[in-house]
Amino acid sequence: MKYKIKNADASGSEFINTNLQGSRFHDVNLSSAEFVDVNLSNTNFEDVALTNVTIRNANCSHMVLEDACYEGMLIDGIPVTELLRVYQNQQA
Repeated sequence: MKYKIKNADASGSEFINTNLQGSRFHDVNLSSAEFVDVNLSNTNFEDVALTNVTIRNANCSHMVLEDACYEGMLIDGIPVTELLRVYQNQQA
């Protein structure tokens, strides 16, 4: 069944065992949302604010980050900007 929700305040909603495959989210506020046991494979994110986000127990295989701001971003406690600097120095 297809639903179209427009100009709605659905804050505090819960989606449990719900199939949202192929759904489109445009101009949506998901700040402070909680995602547990979520499949986001083959998903595209564009113009996304991920500030102060924590991702744990994630399978990031074949994940691509392009045109991103890495300021303050950590991977396993290591600043990403430092990782990129070291990598770029090794490539030179």
